[in-house]
Amino acid sequence: MHRKSLVLLLSSVSFLIIVGFVMLISTCIFSAHADATDGYREAKRQAVWLVLGGGVCWFAATTDFRFWKRNVWWIYAGVCFFLALCFLPGVGMEINGERRWIGLGPLQVQPSEVGKIGVIIFLAYWFSRHPDCGKEFLRGFAIPLAIIALPLALILFEVDIGTTSVLAGAAVLVLFVAGTNWKYLSFLGMSGFITFLGMLSYAPDRMTRVMAFLDPEKHRLGAGFQQWISLMAIGSGGISGRGIGEGRLKMLYMPFAHTDFIFPMIGEELGLICTILVIVAFITIAVSGFVIAFHSPDRFGTLLVIGLIGFISLQAFVNIGVSVSILPNKGLTLPFVSYGGSSLVMALLAVGIVVNVYRQGRSEPEESRDWVSRRRITPRV
Repeated sequence: MHRKSLVLLLSSVSFLIIVGFVMLISTCIFSAHADATDGYREAKRQAVWLVLGGGVCWFAATTDFRFWKRNVWWIYAGVCFFLALCFLPGVGMEINGERRWIGLGPLQVQPSEVGKIGVIIFLAYWFSRHPDCGKEFLRGFAIPLAIIALPLALILFEVDIGTTSVLAGAAVLVLFVAGTNWKYLSFLGMSGFITFLGMLSYAPDRMTRVMAFLDPEKHRLGAGFQQWISLMAIGSGGISGRGIGEGRLKMLYMPFAHTDFIFPMIGEELGLICTILVIVAFITIAVSGFVIAFHSPDRFGTLLVIGLIGFISLQAFVNIGVSVSILPNKGLTLPFVSYGGSSLVMALLAVGIVVNVYRQGRSEPEESRDWVSRRRITPRV
């Protein structure tokens, strides 16, 4: 399985990128933000981001993954700096009451995407440096949590509850694999739930989304409109879909058809078969990524890959869950598929790091991996 894991991983990522780009060409011309003189402007921008992401992926795949460990504090400082720029007047951009973006000329960059990578790198670094601290409250729980609390708080107050939830879930996964006491994780889960409820009262529109999720029929013309249209799109596509370019609900009925809700557009135009293949592709990424993680040459590589694959898989689960109305609307993109340069580049960076961990794991002998527990067998007398 380990020998085939890289091929499966890259094949799945390539399939998702191709499907996403085809659907972007099909839907972007009907986007509410489409340029009247160039309906395919967003597709062209995504192509540029894809080339940039490919270069970033190649750099990460050919650079020893321990490079990220050696520069962890610079990465952490850079992440906090970029997240803070969202709140700086003249630099941060407020769209729909949220400050998730910074403007770089004609481009909009979402620093929270960089924050995901930075938090995972720090946690992997911390628990590789302190391998036996999992049961300790201070080194195994309180200190690393306090350090990542700053970037998480900055993302939360952008207001981006969805990204914060996904990143917190990936962080908990790393803590669990690192051996953190389950009592501490339980406490963390309850604290996170209480914080989530508090944020709902801080952001009333989020509470409206939750109410729309609980009673979608009642709110189908209000806060639940997108999920209602999403279900109609998936249902109308049938087994084989209407055909590429033949979708109807993208024609200004579905807001963000090329970003947050691209999955139902796949269902309408390419049908149930393609939506199942998309889900299978994400499952394949998760399984092959975890296989690569546990064949890493060291503990840092294992935890790093677990965290990176974890946030990609969790974000895909949340996005698809919102699309089929089993989760309240979170405003998250579908990795590798949705329109969004920052998301695509950072996801490809994560893939590049995983590729390098695979290469390092293949080049080092099995017995040299320090994450493998060894037993000393004492012969009986």
